[in-house]
Amino acid sequence: MKPPPRGARDGFAGRDADRGGRADRDGAAGRASKDRGLVTERFQRERDFHDRWAGRERPFPDPVSYNEAPTSPELRYIHKRLAPVKGKSVLDLGCGFGEASVYFALCGARVTAVDLSPKMLEAASSLAERHDTTITTHLSAVEDLELEVQDKFDVIYAGNLFHHADVNAVLDRILPLLDRDGTLVCWDPLVYNPLIRIYRLMATKVHTRDEHPLTRKDVRDIRARFHRSETRFYWLASLMIFVIMAFQLKNPNKIRYWKAVVHDARKWGRLYGMLEKIDRVLLKILPASKWLFWNVVVVAERPKSNV
Repeated sequence: MKPPPRGARDGFAGRDADRGGRADRDGAAGRASKDRGLVTERFQRERDFHDRWAGRERPFPDPVSYNEAPTSPELRYIHKRLAPVKGKSVLDLGCGFGEASVYFALCGARVTAVDLSPKMLEAASSLAERHDTTITTHLSAVEDLELEVQDKFDVIYAGNLFHHADVNAVLDRILPLLDRDGTLVCWDPLVYNPLIRIYRLMATKVHTRDEHPLTRKDVRDIRARFHRSETRFYWLASLMIFVIMAFQLKNPNKIRYWKAVVHDARKWGRLYGMLEKIDRVLLKILPASKWLFWNVVVVAERPKSNV
């Protein structure tokens, strides 16, 4: 029996390969569509959660005291590190109630505030009006952020943002918006402290199921995108304040401990100051303990990719 002509074999194989190629492409498209659907669902959950939060609570009435409180060590360090911001353009990602946005504006910066929650943006705008200053608001999830700007931003600020999002997807979106000599400043919780893990298990109603406190890899991924970066760590021995709150039977699902500490800075400030000194000593004698701290601040300058 003679074999089929070569062209026939090749043609048959080609048709099979074409069907296989289409199947692969269709499968990839289906997976991409499914992944996109899951991301969209996550955006909606985050939006609904933050809309409800904005409907129940109000911004801290005084952005200056909020950002300069003795129990706001991350913010005090960030503002000292960035000063002066007068005349600079600042992009505030995940602005929430707008306390940081309005503070930057009061310091003379041109501020664009981004959030996926319409009600949070309304609250941020109202806070700016009450303090006789102006911010520009933009409704968007940061991973989908599209801004048409004439000039790139001098500063991008992301307070408690990255643990709500895909770290590298956010970086891909925002780096093209940052000036080549610009600075990214972010701060977020870390995943490793067992006390904070217990707190998160208890406080299920004040965070979303999609949140993911940062890992060492997340911090490395942020720093790797810049020519120069530094980190600061906050809250280890000072977490004793949270323990005291728990013993005072303060319900973590009704009171956000971290916000209560700032709101009652006069009450907690002196104790925090003493505990913070212990934290600094721990970092000097046991540098590896930094990953057990609650929050990490990253200050990153001069992005490597800026297209």
